[in-house]
Amino acid sequence: MSRTAVVVMGVAGSGKSTVAELLAAELGWTTTEADDLHSPASVAKMAAGIPLDDDDRTPWLRRICRRIEDLDGDQVLTCSALKRRYRDILRTADARVRFLHLDGGRDLIGARIGARTGHFMPVDLLDSQFATLESLETDEDGASVSIDGTPDDILRRAIAALELTPTATTSTGADRPVRPQTPRP
Repeated sequence: MSRTAVVVMGVAGSGKSTVAELLAAELGWTTTEADDLHSPASVAKMAAGIPLDDDDRTPWLRRICRRIEDLDGDQVLTCSALKRRYRDILRTADARVRFLHLDGGRDLIGARIGARTGHFMPVDLLDSQFATLESLETDEDGASVSIDGTPDDILRRAIAALELTPTATTSTGADRPVRPQTPRP
């Protein structure tokens, strides 16, 4: 496996998209927003306040695996990956799949969800996400970092926890370009 995929995971509102974009830019990797890979039926279900079940999630997780395999090079993806068995599915992709769990309290995350606009996930589903969340186990390739502080604080903790090396052109944090997503032929 010559490719690495870092899955930025956690409950809704934990900052997955923001941290994934920053991390990808800092590393010079591509980024994929796994929410974009949900079926229209799953998006409608969540928008209606109905939690997804395993029958909803399994095809979505398989689409994420295909995305990992279809893109050249290393990448950072967002995915809630709340349960060990979901992470086990993601690890079947032909890459080194690592996990970055964004860990924060219910009050902080609830406030974040309440303040954002244009997202299908209602704050009402947050309790079900926390109830579903299974922390990373010691045999899983990854780390948990606190979401306290600024996005750059979280980014620095993530890079240190995963022992990643920023690219020379982005290590200052200035001018962080993200490579475009390019599916392999």
